[in-house]
Amino acid sequence: MNEQEPRTDSAKGRKKPRRQFDAAFKQAAVEHCQRQGGSVADTASELGINYWTLRDWVDNAKAGVITGKASTAKDLEAENRRLKMELARVTEQRDILKKSLGILSTP
Repeated sequence: MNEQEPRTDSAKGRKKPRRQFDAAFKQAAVEHCQRQGGSVADTASELGINYWTLRDWVDNAKAGVITGKASTAKDLEAENRRLKMELARVTEQRDILKKSLGILSTP
């Protein structure tokens, strides 16, 4: 099949470390791209990052992922209800297993 070789520094033959960017840099890059008129290729070239990386950041920003927008109260309440229901179900399952273990272990 088509296996990718690890990234190597051609001069030294060592693996290049993967670059990681914080949320502030990503947000600034997306804003810069939008100020430039949305030219992802030009902005990526200016910043020295891959086109596809910046394109993903722009797509994520449109979906509200990068900005880290807080969840609404309704979302939090819905998640809380769901978690409470799951906890009740799992607790019931645990209690049933405890009782069955007690019944099966008696001589």
